[in-house]
Amino acid sequence: MIRKAFKMKVYPDKHEEYQKRHREIWPEMIEALHKHKARNYSIFLDEGTSTLFGYVEIEDEVTWNMLAASDINQRWWAYMESVMETNSDKSPVTEDLKEVFHMA
Repeated sequence: MIRKAFKMKVYPDKHEEYQKRHREIWPEMIEALHKHKARNYSIFLDEGTSTLFGYVEIEDEVTWNMLAASDINQRWWAYMESVMETNSDKSPVTEDLKEVFHMA
């Protein structure tokens, strides 16, 4: 199991909408996350900086990276584009974080 942590940015005036969309996440998006072996996925918001901190446990990088190309993920990215910083392909601007400590 691989623990992944990353940062993203939500637009300052879109905090509530970002949270709403995740409360109402599409069942088929959850299904795709499970299919691509993601589990224990959480996203936290630092309201002062509009920084999102994501944490997910994955089985392997290859399977996780295949999620990006899936139709449902492409539709999710397009849906989320208006509330957060994105790249030209509509993927979230993401900065991976290096693990420096873990206690099990």
